[in-house]
Amino acid sequence: MDHGDCSGSFESGTQVVDKVRAMGFSEQMMPMPLSIKCTGCDIEFEMDKFEGKCPECSMVFGVTPCHAFDPSNVMAAGIDY
Repeated sequence: MDHGDCSGSFESGTQVVDKVRAMGFSEQMMPMPLSIKCTGCDIEFEMDKFEGKCPECSMVFGVTPCHAFDPSNVMAAGIDY
């Protein structure tokens, strides 16, 4: 399956979220949910799609499909990005 070079490196969370949206993966379920610690408000929540949003502060997070197995690859894009 071609993920449109999702294995590239990204400098910011906005680049990751933009890439996931461009690939059409933002609403797709990840192979396994990840427990994410929000960088905005420090709560932990379960991210089950390639684009997720903190239920507490609305910080948006993204991860590309080829990096979705490691929570350290999830990047914050900004509140309500």
